Amino acid sequence: MKSDTPSAAAPADAAPIVALSAADMVVSTPGEDGAGALARARAFAEPLLAGRALDSGEDAWNHAQGVADVLTAIGAPPGVQAAAYLVYAGDWLTQPEEVVGKAFGASYAALVAGTRKLVQLQRAAREAQLPEAQQQQQIERVRKMLLAFSRDLRVVLLRLASRLQTLRWHAATRQPCQPELAREALQVFAPLANRLGIWQIKWEMEDLAFRFLQPEDYHRLARQLDEKRTQREAAVESARAALADLLVRSGVQAEVVGRPKHLYSIWKKMQGKHLQLSQVFDLSALRVVVDDVPACYTALARVHERWRPLPDEFDDYIARPKPNGYQSLHTVVRLDDDRVVEVQIRTRQMHEHAEYGVAAHWAYKEAGTRGYAGVTAAGVDEERIAEARKAVLRQLLAWERDLSEPGATGTAAAEGRIYVFTPQAAIIELPEGGTPVDFAYHLHSDLGHRCRGARVDGALVPLNKPLTSGQTVDLVVAKDGAPSRDWLNPELGYLKSARSRAKVRAWFNAEQLGQTIARGRELVEKLLQREGRTAVKLDALADQLGFKGADALFEVVGKDEFSLRHIEQLLRPAEPVHDDDAAVPLKRSRSTAGGVLVVGVDSLMTSLARCCRPVPPDPIAGFVTRGKGVAIHRRDCSNFRHMAAATPGRVIDVAWEAQDAARPAGREALYPLDVVVEAADRPGLLRDITEVFAKERLNVTGVQSQSSRDAQGRVARMCFTVEVSDGGLLQGALNALRQLPGIRHARRR
Repeated sequence: MKSDTPSAAAPADAAPIVALSAADMVVSTPGEDGAGALARARAFAEPLLAGRALDSGEDAWNHAQGVADVLTAIGAPPGVQAAAYLVYAGDWLTQPEEVVGKAFGASYAALVAGTRKLVQLQRAAREAQLPEAQQQQQIERVRKMLLAFSRDLRVVLLRLASRLQTLRWHAATRQPCQPELAREALQVFAPLANRLGIWQIKWEMEDLAFRFLQPEDYHRLARQLDEKRTQREAAVESARAALADLLVRSGVQAEVVGRPKHLYSIWKKMQGKHLQLSQVFDLSALRVVVDDVPACYTALARVHERWRPLPDEFDDYIARPKPNGYQSLHTVVRLDDDRVVEVQIRTRQMHEHAEYGVAAHWAYKEAGTRGYAGVTAAGVDEERIAEARKAVLRQLLAWERDLSEPGATGTAAAEGRIYVFTPQAAIIELPEGGTPVDFAYHLHSDLGHRCRGARVDGALVPLNKPLTSGQTVDLVVAKDGAPSRDWLNPELGYLKSARSRAKVRAWFNAEQLGQTIARGRELVEKLLQREGRTAVKLDALADQLGFKGADALFEVVGKDEFSLRHIEQLLRPAEPVHDDDAAVPLKRSRSTAGGVLVVGVDSLMTSLARCCRPVPPDPIAGFVTRGKGVAIHRRDCSNFRHMAAATPGRVIDVAWEAQDAARPAGREALYPLDVVVEAADRPGLLRDITEVFAKERLNVTGVQSQSSRDAQGRVARMCFTVEVSDGGLLQGALNALRQLPGIRHARRR
């Protein structure tokens, strides 16, 4: 197993995660207490670990003992310490979960399985040869992966203790420490220990990681502090004694202790505020623990009376607690010898919270039948354990929010996510239930399109099989290929990620565009053949018609949005211009039968253009035709734009007539418009579409349909002519059509 790496009875006020871990332990031998389980675990593990070495070079037995010692120091009960021996012994067992389960019970077996799996994942993540730009992202995923395993809080405890023991071993033996291991300790494990209130592990881990990652800065700062250590300690002790005497004479019952500042926190403060060591005021601090809140403020007054406080260095975290619930009074004063020292004042309850973390008031004493590895508590104890568990998990989620990627939600990474590996050990984060196809699209769109199979932990699996955290996925891809439309069917379960679904849809949209362009090209080339103008350059033709390129022209022709008559008119000699082509004199006419007010000649005939089917309240314009009056077009109609560009003098202003309020209900003017639908052909498709129109109370007056075959099967393309009084009424029908099975797109033409 990859290494990461004082004995006393567990205190009742240990960090809540420590207390909760004891509640999870179940004894396999009736009547056996935690101490008995610990003794059996040591005896079980010693012959397996003796003489073995971890891949870092550390002795396996010494590492297991070191982890148990760390757990003891933070108040973990013997039952949790026993798990440390069993976890490492599992590396030299053929079937560790089965063997441990028979000898120690299912709870220990589950703990061994979860911890060993997490160790293997972290090892693979550290050993992944990734570019420097991706290393921080890898660290972020390791943190999320650790959160995913935090449902068993004992796993988190064991990993914290193991990593600290490994750092201690590297420091003691002066063996080089992998930068990845130290960086992970600093960026993942220390913040987690901080959130869980295990401050002893946090401070020591930060200092050791600082030592390995930035040895020059670490040793320079250590030398600077060591040069004045004796003087500083003497001054702090003198101030401590003076403050303790002052509080006794003032009638304040208090415990006063000195507290050294840790190297990493000093260095971080110097870097963050651009300070010299001489400008850091709280190299050492005095901590005052009193009985209640009034005593806190009384002690603060006595401190400020005795020594001069520094301005802007006072914080009242009692009135305004920190986000993690921390409370205390902080002040900085100048001593008689001109030295500066920080003073922290808090109640005993605040001190227990600060030392042992969130929900320390829920910690409980384990005794009698509820020994250190005792049976599940019941009644009041069970309720208290449940409340403490909720508090700890809330802090885990708060830690996730603090360090999550921009825009991520607090619970997204803790729940509903899985973490799998590439064959190169890069961690890939997927939504829970993610499949090999999701994995492929996460790596690259092209890999997703060409994905044809997957091996998960060496075994071939179906592409719609959900993955689980810790699996290694190796894709089987074709040299060329395309996604399947089945992947978009939610009932088949090929895609869980919205990102993957969007990429598949984008591919099919691009494919459809290619087919539309090909159809438009075919129509234009046939027209050129009929006109005997096959030598015409297509790009030049498109430019003459006002398009950016030939593909843009083919697209609108393929969608039936641009009439081929415009190309014919361009290719044929222009007719002589008669006087009737001149601009029409402007004069408002009366309302026409079509509900359009025309600026033009009295009683001028109007008609709604069939190419764009304008409907109120579409923006419209008129175009004077030869002998057919004024054709009313939508202003965004491609035909109208090209005609207006060719003969702008024929354009005339028109507007929709206001609806007559006195007109009886149901007798509004109706306008025809076209709805284009494309879908995978299937039995009952036409019936389903017409039912939608019926539900939306739209009258269908005509339908054209054609069916063809493409790479995904038979495709139906239909154009429905419906009557509406207002174009806005169509949107509900279009939304309903898009929800039908097999519909590729539905739009107004």
